[in-house]
Amino acid sequence: MAGRINDDDVKAVRDAVPIDAVVSEYLQLRNAGGGNLKGLCPFHDEKSPSFQVSPGKGLFHCFGCQEGGDTIAFVMKIDHLTFSETVERLAAKAGITLRYEEGGYNPSHQRGERIRLVEAHKIAADFYREQLNGPEAEIGRKFLAERGFDQDAAAHFGVGYSPAGWDHLTRYLRGKGFSDKELISSGISQDGRRGPIDRFRGRLMWPISDTSGEIVGFGARKLRDDDNGPKYLNTPETSIYKKSQVLYGIDLAKKDIAKASRAVVVEGYTDVMACHLAGITTAIATCGTAFGGDHIKILRRLLMDNGSARVIFTFDGDAAGQKAALRAFEDDQKFAAETYIAIAPDNMDPCDLRLAKGDDAVRDLVEPRTPLFEFALRQIVGRYDLETPAGRAAALDEAAPVVAKIKTSSVQREVAVQLAGFVGILDQEFVVHRVNQLAQWARGRGEQRGPGPASRKGAQRQQVQAPAAQSGPALNLRSPAHRTERELLKLALQKPALVSPAFDAYGIDEFTAPPYAAVRQCIAEAGGAELGVAETREYLVQVLDATPDDTVRKLVTELAVEVFHGKSIDESYAGQHLVKVRLRAVDRRIDDVQGSLARLGSNVAPEHLAAAQNEVWVLQQYAQSLRSHGADAL
Repeated sequence: MAGRINDDDVKAVRDAVPIDAVVSEYLQLRNAGGGNLKGLCPFHDEKSPSFQVSPGKGLFHCFGCQEGGDTIAFVMKIDHLTFSETVERLAAKAGITLRYEEGGYNPSHQRGERIRLVEAHKIAADFYREQLNGPEAEIGRKFLAERGFDQDAAAHFGVGYSPAGWDHLTRYLRGKGFSDKELISSGISQDGRRGPIDRFRGRLMWPISDTSGEIVGFGARKLRDDDNGPKYLNTPETSIYKKSQVLYGIDLAKKDIAKASRAVVVEGYTDVMACHLAGITTAIATCGTAFGGDHIKILRRLLMDNGSARVIFTFDGDAAGQKAALRAFEDDQKFAAETYIAIAPDNMDPCDLRLAKGDDAVRDLVEPRTPLFEFALRQIVGRYDLETPAGRAAALDEAAPVVAKIKTSSVQREVAVQLAGFVGILDQEFVVHRVNQLAQWARGRGEQRGPGPASRKGAQRQQVQAPAAQSGPALNLRSPAHRTERELLKLALQKPALVSPAFDAYGIDEFTAPPYAAVRQCIAEAGGAELGVAETREYLVQVLDATPDDTVRKLVTELAVEVFHGKSIDESYAGQHLVKVRLRAVDRRIDDVQGSLARLGSNVAPEHLAAAQNEVWVLQQYAQSLRSHGADAL
C-alpha cells in the first residue's frame, strides 16, 4: 500500500495549480466582482450562477447547494476521486514529483485506480497513433484521405490504428506494468480463451476525452469487410467512461463554446473533424448514444445559459435523423439556449458536405436556420393530410401532447400558437386550450381523469384567464419571440428615442406574451414612447401609473432597469428588434389567413378567396421588404 503523501508536497500542489484554471476545465467562469468568478454549479442543476470561485483565496463555494472547498476538494467531488488520486493528478499537471511518508516514491502499480486507467488510455492512444504510420494501416490512411483528412488532421485529433492481431496492445501495456485486471477494467482489453486480448483490432481509432482533456475511451471504425463487428465500436461502460456523460471533441471545443456561446452537435467523429477543419471549432458529438440530459448539463455549464446562447443540431434528414430530432426536442426545455436544426442539401452529413462543396458550405450549414421545435412539429404534422378536417384533427392529436410537455407556460403557449399555423387551424385559442388541457391532465394524473363534458366549459374559461396571471420574470428568455419582444420593450422604456415614433404604431397584438402585451398597453396609455424622448423620468412615472396591478408594475420596473443583451445599443440594434417583432406579426397573420383558407377548403366564396389571396400577397411583399431593407421598410 502506498504511503501518505508528504504534507509539503500537498501544499505545493495546491499553490501550483490555480483553482480557476482547474474549474474552467469543467464550466465557464465570468467576472462576479470583487476579484471573484461565477458560473453554473456543476454539482446541482440551476438556471442562474450561484457557484463562485475566489482565485486569491484558492477556494470555491456554491451558494445554492453549499458545496465548497479548495482545488483538491473540487476535483475529488467532480471526478469522484480519492484524496491521493486527486493530488497525484494535479501533481502530474504541475510537474511536481510527490514524496510519500512510507515507502519513498510511489511505484506506478500502487497509484489510484482512476489515475491508472487514464494512464493506460494515454499510453494506448500513443500506441495507436504510432501504428497508423505502419504498412498494415494503409487501409486506415486511405479511409481518412478519401474523406479529406490528411496526416496533420489525423495528428490533431489523435486518430490512430489498432493492429489486426489478437493481443498487440495488451502485451504492450503488460510490458508497461499494467495488470490483466486493470486492462479488463479499462475496456481496452477483453477476456479471451487464454487470457486478455485486444478489444479493438484492425480498426481506425479515435481517442475520447472528458472535459478536463483526459482520455477515457475510444471509438473504433470498421475498415475491412471480413470484420464481423459493428460499423462503430466504442469502449464499454467503465468506471471512467460513461457514454451518456462524454462528448467527443469537448476537450478541443470547450473554450470556443464558452467564448462564442454556441455549440454544434453533429453525429460522428468524422463530422466533428470536418467541422473543426472548416472553422466550426464548437462542434462536438455523442459517442454511440442519443443526445440526452447529461450531455445538456455539460453544455449548459459551458454556455452559461445566457440569452444569446445557441445549440445547433445537424441531424440527417432521414427517418433516423428525424427521430433523433424529436428526442432532442423532448429535452429542449432543459436548455436556456435557443436550439436549432440544420440539414444539409441531399441529407449529406458535414463530412460529406465538406468533400462535395468545401469548407464554406459547412460553415454555411451550421448558421441557425430552423428552430428545433418547429422542425420537430413539422415532422409530426407532415405525416397527415391537412386538406381534410380528419387529417388536421389527427395531426393535432399527435402534436399537442408533445407541446403539452413544455413546462414553461409562456413558451408552451407560443409553441401552441405556432402549431395552430402548422396544422392550418384558424382558431389559435382552440389549440392553446387543447394543449393547456393536456398539460393539466398530465399534472393531475392520478388525482383526476380530466374534465368531463359538463365541466369542460368551466375549464376553458379558467384556461383563458390563466395566461394573464403569468408574471413577466417567469417568461423564458430562450424563446426567440419573447426575448425579442422583451428587448424592444426595454428599448421603449429605457431608450425611447431609438424606437420612436415607429414603436408607437405597433399594435398590442404584436406582442405574443400576455404580460408583454400588458406593458405595451401601459406605454400606449401613458402617451407612447414619443413622450419619453423629451421627459424620460416623467414618462416612466406615467407608464407606472397606467399599470393595472402589481404584477405588471413589477414587470415595468424590471424592464426599465434590466441590462440589454447587445453590446452596442444604437439605432441599428433598435431597428433589428423593431423589424423582428413586426416580421413575426406579419408571418403570424400570413399563417392565419392561409390556415383559414385551408380549413374552409372549397367552401370559401370566390370573392373571399380573392381578398384573402390578395392580403397574403401584400403581406408577403411587406415581409420581403422587411427582410431586405430592415427598419427602412417600417
